[in-house]
Amino acid sequence: MRETQVPAPPPALVRVMWYEDSALQQGLEPSEARAPILKLQKVEILDWKTKQQLCFLDKVEPHATISDIRLMFHKSYPQWYPARQSIRLDPKGKSLRDEEILQHLPVGTTATLYFKDLGPQIGWTMVFLTEYAGPLFIYFLFYFRMPFVYGLDDKLTSSPHPVVNLACICHSFHYIKRLIETIFVHRFSHGTMPLRSIIKNCFYYWGFAAWLAYYINHPLYTPPSYGQKQINFAVIMFLWCKALPNNRWKSWLMELCESHHILAIRSRSRYGPAYQYLWSCTNMPWEF
Repeated sequence: MRETQVPAPPPALVRVMWYEDSALQQGLEPSEARAPILKLQKVEILDWKTKQQLCFLDKVEPHATISDIRLMFHKSYPQWYPARQSIRLDPKGKSLRDEEILQHLPVGTTATLYFKDLGPQIGWTMVFLTEYAGPLFIYFLFYFRMPFVYGLDDKLTSSPHPVVNLACICHSFHYIKRLIETIFVHRFSHGTMPLRSIIKNCFYYWGFAAWLAYYINHPLYTPPSYGQKQINFAVIMFLWCKALPNNRWKSWLMELCESHHILAIRSRSRYGPAYQYLWSCTNMPWEF
């Protein structure tokens, strides 16, 4: 009786069968044995100024992002949280974006990156809340005439002129409105800013509020020279500036932005740059 010879399986199939048998012996699923093996990369992080090695990551996946590398670096140096890190390819180059992928960067199997400490950071939302809350507090110090402002003789006294009270209402409404905008309307493209810069940012708002409040609430203050007509005109301008970016105007402006595809452009306002422009144009003249 003649024996039938079974053709031998191809070498590739033999390798797969061997991997599956090995996987079963190790308690793994056969699909895990067939999974492609990624070639891991090495990442060396140096100090941007001294070129001293700070960290060496020897098992980094090629599709890891700069954000992932920041987190890995943060595990080695907890004091440098991700928002405080500037990771770059060149010591004097620009910081790499969080979404950039390691394997797409012009580096070899061992990537050399440079780290720069940006210093303590503060979120943009907190920056604007600090800028706008300061003038509210400062203005009331002058409005209620604290003893250290105008002296003991005029402490906690009130002005006999109604326009002084009207100015306090308008000033408070303006900055309360801006605080609400910061929380519910505006979006910020950058997550943080250096903490040391907040003094410079607050100087305008806090200093201008103090200068304004000092003269308006001064015991020797006198009403406008043109009387009630000048006051009425100022109130109308204030209400116009506050009403423009709201309600029907806002709906019309959003439709205009959508028709011109402006909303797709990132800006500090979620409604697009045109909305942000008109919003600023109505806020800034009042502050002036």
